[in-house]
Amino acid sequence: MKTKQQTASHLFEISAISKQIIFVFLILLCLTSIISPPIALLLGLLVANLSGNPFLDYSHKAITILLQFSVVGLGFGMNATSALSAGKEGLVLTIASIFSTIILGTFLGKWFGIDKKTSHLISCGTAICGGSAIAAIAPVIKSDEKQTSVALGVIFILNSIALFLFPYIGHELNLSQREFGLWCAIAIHDTSSVVGASNRFGAEALQIATTVKLARALWIIPIALITTVLFKNKQTRIKIPYFIGLFILAMLLNTYVPQTAIIAPSMVVLAKIGLTVTLFLIGAGLNLSVLKTVGVKPLLQGVLLWVFIASVALIAIIHFS
Repeated sequence: MKTKQQTASHLFEISAISKQIIFVFLILLCLTSIISPPIALLLGLLVANLSGNPFLDYSHKAITILLQFSVVGLGFGMNATSALSAGKEGLVLTIASIFSTIILGTFLGKWFGIDKKTSHLISCGTAICGGSAIAAIAPVIKSDEKQTSVALGVIFILNSIALFLFPYIGHELNLSQREFGLWCAIAIHDTSSVVGASNRFGAEALQIATTVKLARALWIIPIALITTVLFKNKQTRIKIPYFIGLFILAMLLNTYVPQTAIIAPSMVVLAKIGLTVTLFLIGAGLNLSVLKTVGVKPLLQGVLLWVFIASVALIAIIHFS
């Protein structure tokens, strides 16, 4: 017998087999060049809210694996010298934005009366790298399933909006490839949406955004250590994003080993396909029940933090960098 929450999560009731057929067909469609990453996200949102995701229990793990594979694959299309230059350029912005966002998030959480752990997860997700940061910080503060789910819901909703909104704003403001790449890396939460948005803008923007974002993701480690002290929990292991090392290795091979040219183009193509499927699965996890679970105050905290980091980063990039 279906619960009220299950029936409210999508609009149409069809057989389980039909749901699976529709879902698999859309994934196969995402494997072709017909579907772009933003369209894949939109398709995921539609299927989640019209018929439902029949593989929801497996989606989160698949998203993690596919995203990591895609990031490593993109490394085969990047130059290490250019990436190092971009990483240095974004370092000051990265440090300033991370700590200012977490501090502001703490004050907003107290002001709105949001649960301390939920507020901290939203702040860290906004400041560093979205869902990956939340996944790393959650066991450190020992958050429960609802607290983690609310924070992830806020981040994924805003990520979905960013994928469409940022390229539009970038074109309207006539941002350069460099400016847009830096802005994406600083102001968009999840790596998947950073890559998707910057890829729409151009190849140079993609390289800069991916490099700066992954350098930013390494801040999970010191922030997790600080969180351990603040929440007085010294017995939790911190999840380190090891796949970033593989991304760096792929980039070094592409730059300094000529033989890599044989496989590099194919790896980049596969990485972009993997990203498209990743965004479809992210969209397919955002149904009406997720929106209801999030609540107004946590969503408002997430929106205000996002507006803050996006606005300040954009002003700094345009006028000072």
